[in-house]
Amino acid sequence: MRVPLSWLAEYVELVPGTTPEDVHAALVKVGLEEEDVHTFELQGPIVVGEVLEFVEEPQSNGKTIRWCQVRVAPEGETAADGGDAVHGVVCGARNFFQGDKVVVTLPGAVLPGPFPIAARKTYGHVSDGMIASARELGLGDDHDGILRLSTLGIDAPVGTDAIALLGLDDAAVEINVTPDRGYAFSIRGVAREYAHATGARFRDPVEQVTATDATADGFSVVIDDDAPIRGRAGSAVFATRIVRGVDPTRPTPAWMVARLKLAGIRSLSLLVDITNYVMLEFGQPIHGYDLDALRGGIRVRRALPGEKLTTLDGKERTLHVEDLVVTDDRGPIGLGGVMGGGETEMGESTHNVLIEAANWDPVSIARTARRHKLPSEAAKRYERGVDPEIPPAAVSRVAQLMVDLAGGTADGGGSIFSEVAAREAITLPRGFVSELIGVEYTDQEVHDALAEVGGIITATDDGFEVVPPSWRPDLTGKAELAEEVARLAGYHRIPSVLPVAPPGRGLTRSQRLRRRVADTLASAGSTEVLAFPFATEHENATYGSADGGPVASVRLANALDAGAPFMRRSLLPGLIGAARRNLSRGLTDLSLFELGLVFLPEPDRKYGTAELPVGNAKPSDDELDALQAGIPAQPRHVAVLLLGDAVAKQPGQPAIPAGIVDALDTVRQIALATGAEIEVVQGSHHALHPGRTAQLRVAGRTVGYAGELLPTLAEEADLPRVVAIVELDLDAVIELTEPGLEARQIGTFPAATQDLSLVVGLDVPAAAVAEAVREGAGELLEDLRLVDDYRGSGVPEGSKSLTFALRFRAPDRTLTAAEASDAKLAGAALAAERAGAAIRE
Repeated sequence: MRVPLSWLAEYVELVPGTTPEDVHAALVKVGLEEEDVHTFELQGPIVVGEVLEFVEEPQSNGKTIRWCQVRVAPEGETAADGGDAVHGVVCGARNFFQGDKVVVTLPGAVLPGPFPIAARKTYGHVSDGMIASARELGLGDDHDGILRLSTLGIDAPVGTDAIALLGLDDAAVEINVTPDRGYAFSIRGVAREYAHATGARFRDPVEQVTATDATADGFSVVIDDDAPIRGRAGSAVFATRIVRGVDPTRPTPAWMVARLKLAGIRSLSLLVDITNYVMLEFGQPIHGYDLDALRGGIRVRRALPGEKLTTLDGKERTLHVEDLVVTDDRGPIGLGGVMGGGETEMGESTHNVLIEAANWDPVSIARTARRHKLPSEAAKRYERGVDPEIPPAAVSRVAQLMVDLAGGTADGGGSIFSEVAAREAITLPRGFVSELIGVEYTDQEVHDALAEVGGIITATDDGFEVVPPSWRPDLTGKAELAEEVARLAGYHRIPSVLPVAPPGRGLTRSQRLRRRVADTLASAGSTEVLAFPFATEHENATYGSADGGPVASVRLANALDAGAPFMRRSLLPGLIGAARRNLSRGLTDLSLFELGLVFLPEPDRKYGTAELPVGNAKPSDDELDALQAGIPAQPRHVAVLLLGDAVAKQPGQPAIPAGIVDALDTVRQIALATGAEIEVVQGSHHALHPGRTAQLRVAGRTVGYAGELLPTLAEEADLPRVVAIVELDLDAVIELTEPGLEARQIGTFPAATQDLSLVVGLDVPAAAVAEAVREGAGELLEDLRLVDDYRGSGVPEGSKSLTFALRFRAPDRTLTAAEASDAKLAGAALAAERAGAAIRE
């Protein structure tokens, strides 16, 4: 909500010299969030000028300019810029005449942009200033011609300061209005809040209007709503007034145009501007009908199946049976509370106006506005709740302005339909406010705060009975009343006390380990990224399973990107997309990682079928279980992508490109961070390079893969030929890892080292041989490492020689060479039994 200060000052006393920052500070004290300050960004001298004469001069480019002589100061006086009283000005517009009063920006002035004005040579003349249009002054979007003051009904002396004359010296403060405080969508509401914050005297604009009562011969209005929503009728109040003989061609006064502009509303025409002005002033949306275009009286009802309405924005809309519509004898003429219809809108031929102000059900209006994608200013107010007692005053205020500004005559009466139930009193026990807020408030403080809000208060033996004011539909219980007391008494009185954390709380084991993994990867030089969790069908099929078979995916009903309507089954598509973008920007060496959820639905199972619980009570355990059962598995994965050089080229050191070795090193880092024993075995994945793919297991269960991307897939993504990747089910790694593993005891006796070379078939994985040797060697084996994989002369064809470095140590003695040899041979024997290994001679 934007609030012009001059408008605010009409209803609450502003101390002279009050700045927008002062107003913001006061409103923040009562809980309204500051957003911005808006001004017209003008700097003088900008004055009223009179066109004395002009000469039209055609140009070689086909354009005709006018060389004008404009008086900018009374005869014999110096102009505001220190120059002569008559200035020569070049102007490209042709919509003005000799003798017209116009707005002249003199040298030294600054227009919005900023656009400084200076004397400059153009079209063969020195233009000593500029004749301004409404758009150049920031008053509107009209740029077809210059602003003639006569069109605004202004006849001011030459040389008058045009900034003050047109209200362009005003400023507006913008505040953020939360959904529960719809009354602040009005000058009336903000003025009241400013009065609460500063103690300044508030003058209610509604009380300054004499509302006309309905008469027997008033305009016919019938409310026919048999479909109440949540116990409330669709329309609680419907008030009308008639004004006849208006002149729709009269200009909107400059002060009104300026205020509307600062408030964020574009000036359209006098009649429409008046309805918008009162909406901003009172917070009550107003609609005006061309009375002569109406056929019969007005009826408010729900739309019938298949009915259509062309709204003021020119779009034909198919109505829903829940929509509240305003109709006459022909059918719908307006979408109640949201937007009027085109057939009865006020235009240049309108001379008689029916003014309507209603109070509509917030839920119905909110649904209609969203259903038709019509977030109008009216709907924005109605869906938050509008004061149901002010429609009669609002239509009278509009009628008064149409009489004063448009030359109309108001009929003596109007029509009023009202079904507003009396607000029930809220019981506020003594001491409740102090107990809830944590501050000691006296009974008098509680009484005064609620009385200032506008409540009707009755003291009782146990506390107060409070009837909230009509403009505060958010005050529905004692907790809301307590909040009002705290707000008006001052939030500064509430102490800042840190709560004591209950023992045993903090991060869960899973959360700690996930953070440790992220810290470990970042410390190793990898960069964390956050990708969108959306994927294409092709991406899910390619990366979402190891065998490339059909996969089930979660499809979004209303996807943000129609090209990626599925939830991801793998983190790799996001990493590949991030790598592609960075590579295109010249970053050729990349190490990226992401921790995030993937979505793994079961095939042929429907999700999201559980009925959503109502929002007025806590769901039961059964309801929560049913909702949880309707959600697919969402494990948290960690994925890493490496490309380019793992070690950059430097003097004496060639570059070392990243590959599967670096991917496996990343796996070891994750294993170290989680305390997991991740087994690396030869594997296959249809998106990874054959022979360069490792299957990752924990406790015998496959938890992920590491390897190099297929070159064809890398080429599709415009990536280098070698792209190393890792993806692990981090939740499974943590789940399968026993917490609190003991550290290995450091041996104090000397170690015995020996090498073991075994010849096995080419198809035998080195990891299987190493596991057999480790198991066969027994407890004396402290460490085993593969140090050589030889294939060539001296080794039978179809075989390979694997050399392992073994380290033996006993915890209680120094091993002999014979003991170490026996353990080594026991390992070799088990390897021979399981893998057909033979000791290489």
